[in-house]
Amino acid sequence: MKNIILILKGAIFGIANIIPGVSGGTLALTMGVYEDLISSISNFFKKPKESLKFILPFIFGAALSILLMSKVISLCLDKFPFPTTLFFVGLIIGGIPLLTKKIKKTKPKGLNIFLFILTFALIIFMNFINSGTNSINLENLSIITYLLLALVGLIAAATMVIPGISGSFVLMLLGFYEPIVNTISNLTDFSHFFHNIAILIPFGIGIILGILLVSKLLEYLFKYHEVSTYYAILGFVISSVIVLIMNALSVKISLPHIIIGLILLAIATIIGYKLGDE
Repeated sequence: MKNIILILKGAIFGIANIIPGVSGGTLALTMGVYEDLISSISNFFKKPKESLKFILPFIFGAALSILLMSKVISLCLDKFPFPTTLFFVGLIIGGIPLLTKKIKKTKPKGLNIFLFILTFALIIFMNFINSGTNSINLENLSIITYLLLALVGLIAAATMVIPGISGSFVLMLLGFYEPIVNTISNLTDFSHFFHNIAILIPFGIGIILGILLVSKLLEYLFKYHEVSTYYAILGFVISSVIVLIMNALSVKISLPHIIIGLILLAIATIIGYKLGDE
């Protein structure tokens, strides 16, 4: 049963990372698996068996959801952006009580308040940055392109792991979101299979390196500066909820979509709260 829950949480994490504006790190945190994920990755070479027990089902769920749901999510965001966004907002809101438990026993200090405001303002500011309308052309691959894909993968991985920052949003800023998502979506198109694999391998290597480096940093912060780190994370999380709602309200909304969206928000909030307790 524990592995099934981990697969489910991994699936939600995976889907979140392909939606611009939604942070996979935030959902991992609100689902109560963030610290275990960071610890398992950071200590992989020290405790491989223990780490694999957690990582394998989680990554399996994430990879499966990305492969199976990338086209579905793209369709939902295209046809039903408001209800789809509110569903993920609900997942985040449902997990916020889990975060507040980490800091409610301590009195807020000046540094903690500053970190909260800083991370809150950072996400709000990022929302007003041009979201990268130009896409990189990956039809012709070269050594430079492979190195660039690895670097972009490293940057994307760092933003996927840090709560509140959307990896897919950063990919959009860099112009790699559309080509990467299209490559994943067309992975079953065997006429371009080797070309797609040639794109995903260096990108995947960059992601692995990025996750390892950031996990080491975050493990140190949780170990020696836990309360301050959670204040910073809470700033990321709350601001990301506001940004998602702002973006959802920026599109044309019909009454049925509002009703469906509010229902999905309520359902997702309950799911998020329950997953955080598991």
